[in-house]
Amino acid sequence: MNVTAFTVSLTVADVDASREFLCTHLGYRQAMAADGFASLSRDDAAADIVLLRQGIEVLPAEQRDRHATGLILALTVTGIEAQERRLRNAGVPITMPLREEPWGERLFQVTDPNGIVIQLVEWVTPHAGDPVT
Repeated sequence: MNVTAFTVSLTVADVDASREFLCTHLGYRQAMAADGFASLSRDDAAADIVLLRQGIEVLPAEQRDRHATGLILALTVTGIEAQERRLRNAGVPITMPLREEPWGERLFQVTDPNGIVIQLVEWVTPHAGDPVT
């Protein structure tokens, strides 16, 4: 098997709100769209995102009323302090403040208008003597 791309498909109540959030604040661009559907991508290694409106008939009946919950869309970035500052200055609510874990993960979270949790992560070398758990 040769994987050529990675796409996350998310079912949301308001496709336009999530599309606007991801394009405005996280650098995605709309690759294609139709009623109740938007395909977003970036020019770097980030996963593509497909947004589907709840109830859309292209989904199997048992999936139509589900909503994208219980997941975290994590994007590994560089310059995490600058990203947090940029988003805060743009008025994006930071739903989990910037923090550093002992194993070297620096992260913060924002939440889009449909409740999708987006976590920005930067990996750093743990400080000498810090326990790694």
